Amino acid sequence: MKFFIDTANLDQIKEAQDLGVLDGVTTNPSLMAKEGITGANNILEHYTKICKAVEGDVSAEVIATDYEGMIAQGEELAALNPQIVVKLPMIAAGIKACKYFSDKGIKTNVTLVFSVGQALLAAKAGATYVSPFLGRLDDISTDGLQLIADIRQVYDNYGFKTQILSASVRNTMHVINCAKIGSDVMTGPLSSITGLLNHPLTDSGLAKFLEDYKKGN
Repeated sequence: MKFFIDTANLDQIKEAQDLGVLDGVTTNPSLMAKEGITGANNILEHYTKICKAVEGDVSAEVIATDYEGMIAQGEELAALNPQIVVKLPMIAAGIKACKYFSDKGIKTNVTLVFSVGQALLAAKAGATYVSPFLGRLDDISTDGLQLIADIRQVYDNYGFKTQILSASVRNTMHVINCAKIGSDVMTGPLSSITGLLNHPLTDSGLAKFLEDYKKGN
């Protein structure tokens, strides 16, 4: 399973990259604004910085909600760097734009997916990634993991190449359960990745090893 980090923070991206397990980055206008990055030119410049900080795919989101606007913005984003994946909303214009970019060999990520039907449409349109929002479904007492499992079954039934990018991952158990289900990718905060390092028996075992080593010196 690929590990993506969902942030616009360059320090966090570098920390995950230095750990040696990072495969890519997802971000959006809200995460950009959280880092104080606003305005079209500043956002484009920051995407370029993110591409330099990570080796894998970088999802860059269009703001337009109409087809022509999505095409114009998506082409501008894709021209920044080959790592850029054009991130499109799950609406009719987004699916139409997904097909356009897929036919041109430009990678896409269809986002804000909350049903199997939506994921099926994205795959039919040739999306590189589809992003079901696991955590947001959990927030409304709906089983987000079951959605990912159902999408996995449908994609496997028909051999779709679209990768399931489990988004809105909140914690380490989300990561582990996504891996069990067969999600191709997960994206979440840095803590969801570094949290996998932690176990009390590891800590106590290491402390015991060091204690015994010191006794012999």
